[in-house]
Amino acid sequence: MNDSVTVVGLDIAKLVFVAVGMNDKGKVMWKKKLARGEVLAFFTTLAVLRIGIEACAGAHYWARKLLAMGHDVKLIAAQHVKPFVSGGKNDWNDAQAIAEIRSRGETKYVPINTEAQQDMQMMHRARRALMIERTGLICRIRAFAGEYGKVFATGVAKFRKAIVDWLGDERNGLSGRALGTLRQLLTQLDGIEEHLAKYDKEISVAAQSDERAKRLHEVPGIGPLTATALVATVADPQHYPSSRDFSANLGLVPRQHSSGGKDRLYGITKLGDAYLRTLLIHCARAALRTAASSEKPDRLLHWALQVQKRRGIKVAAVALANKLARVAWSLLANGGQYQPVPHKAAPTSS
Repeated sequence: MNDSVTVVGLDIAKLVFVAVGMNDKGKVMWKKKLARGEVLAFFTTLAVLRIGIEACAGAHYWARKLLAMGHDVKLIAAQHVKPFVSGGKNDWNDAQAIAEIRSRGETKYVPINTEAQQDMQMMHRARRALMIERTGLICRIRAFAGEYGKVFATGVAKFRKAIVDWLGDERNGLSGRALGTLRQLLTQLDGIEEHLAKYDKEISVAAQSDERAKRLHEVPGIGPLTATALVATVADPQHYPSSRDFSANLGLVPRQHSSGGKDRLYGITKLGDAYLRTLLIHCARAALRTAASSEKPDRLLHWALQVQKRRGIKVAAVALANKLARVAWSLLANGGQYQPVPHKAAPTSS
């Protein structure tokens, strides 16, 4: 293989992989199609290279394997690769685009997950899937019950109590077949909630055993779920140059469209990890609820309450979520404990 190659773009898939090698001048020196079982053996024979992989399914696994061989491996977000694809969409052009962007000095990369991070993220995603399934099942039961003239109050707890009381009432007017179907659906719901309880317990144990998660738990609104999600996402806080970069990576900063010296800011970008962004916004909502009932909230929550008065609860929750993301990054990057800063009321004139 040509020794002048310094950069390799690797397009991964389920069965067939494509590698494109470039020299320092950006010239393609070789192209190679590899079966899945040939990938590691092929890169073992090469000198240390800068390798780029598009951040997609399985990318973290291959990055860890190639890193263990001594190669300099980086993951590149798909939206950064697409503008460099020349010609039609195929594996060869994708691999060449990955190699080209990997050779650039200003490329922003996706941090590579460790196995421990993968374990925790898988648990969170499995729990999220169950939550979606539970919501869908409850909506299905509500729709069926509505065909029999029964409407339930909103909220999972209220729904559970009402459906059990209704099915247990001999005067519900349901036929034996309808009653059997609804009870089977309720049994399915019980099974989902049983699995959710197991996941919640495991996440709580993980939060108690991780020192970083414990410190994050002290931040207003952040509980075990969000704390473990943050730890699983941010293994190396120094990957983000600043707290704002981390917040921007989660899509919590305003979208900008500026030109001619005029700055125009719109709603948040909603880029990055939607799951973690959603959790932080829920945390902000919870913090705002408790702050409203507190006589002396700390300075951060007092600021959020002032935003809520001016702009409404939704804008305030997103703005506070942005602040919480920055605080979380600071705790992970610099250590220490969260210290609430008391709000100093404005002096009143006598």
